[in-house]
Amino acid sequence: MTVIPSYDRQPMPLERRYALLGVALIAPAMLTLCAVIVYPLVSALYLSLFSIYTPTLKGNWVGLDNYAAVIGSQTFWYSLLVTIAWTCGTLILQVLFGVAMALLLNQNILFRSLARSLILFPYFVSTVVAVLVWRWLFNDLYGILSHILISIGLISQPVDWLGHMPNAIESVIAVGAWKFFPFVVIAVLARLQTIPEQLYEAATIDGAGVFGRFFDVTLPQLREVLAIVILLRAIWDFKEFDLIYLLTGGGPVDNTRTLPLIVYQQAFGLNQMGMAAAYAVLMMLVMLAFMVVYLHRVRRQAP
Repeated sequence: MTVIPSYDRQPMPLERRYALLGVALIAPAMLTLCAVIVYPLVSALYLSLFSIYTPTLKGNWVGLDNYAAVIGSQTFWYSLLVTIAWTCGTLILQVLFGVAMALLLNQNILFRSLARSLILFPYFVSTVVAVLVWRWLFNDLYGILSHILISIGLISQPVDWLGHMPNAIESVIAVGAWKFFPFVVIAVLARLQTIPEQLYEAATIDGAGVFGRFFDVTLPQLREVLAIVILLRAIWDFKEFDLIYLLTGGGPVDNTRTLPLIVYQQAFGLNQMGMAAAYAVLMMLVMLAFMVVYLHRVRRQAP
């Protein structure tokens, strides 16, 4: 009788078990990431290579013709300039007012807790409600803004804030800055509360005044937070759609029509889904190029 020796199975190494556990734990997040980011991105790239009629989603292969048409059109370049003007304008105002308000709310002022709560109101209010209020303020017939300016003698007749340039783009930038600057306040105020008080005491002993303490102590401490805030807000402002669409619809005469509005109009106004996808892809590439340059400069300036 032949006896077949039995061999005990070697246990799985601990490192491998940890690796498999890590894969199992991260799998739901990766699947969600693929569903909400990778799949739409690949779909947009795929659609941009076709001439597709939106209602039926049927069309013909055109290759890079959509991109050639977009790059060769003045509409794309003018809307890109409008988008950059909108993004830069509203971002600068957000950072300036956000940092100033954060510095104020960091002081030991009366009703500080209430003020910190109220400053978040623009950010949390619905965009539709905010636009309705601002359109009423900007109305050239019964708007309170023109009425106040006439009362104090700054203007002699009502101003069409949203119907003429450059009033329209300036008004849109102002509303965008008002709507989104609380995000800057939240981030900067959180960082201000963690700056050691000893740094200000040492700067005061060295003879630094208010501005000296701000530029020598506060601003260097805020550099990393401001870099992240500017990056996030630049991305979000560049692709902002609903506020501009509801406020001006891209007018007057397309002077406030940004790239997100063109994507919407191409897809659902002109029913050219392939062309809209090409605009969206190019918009993503432009935004990616700006972000790469910005991050490179931030890293070079980092101590």
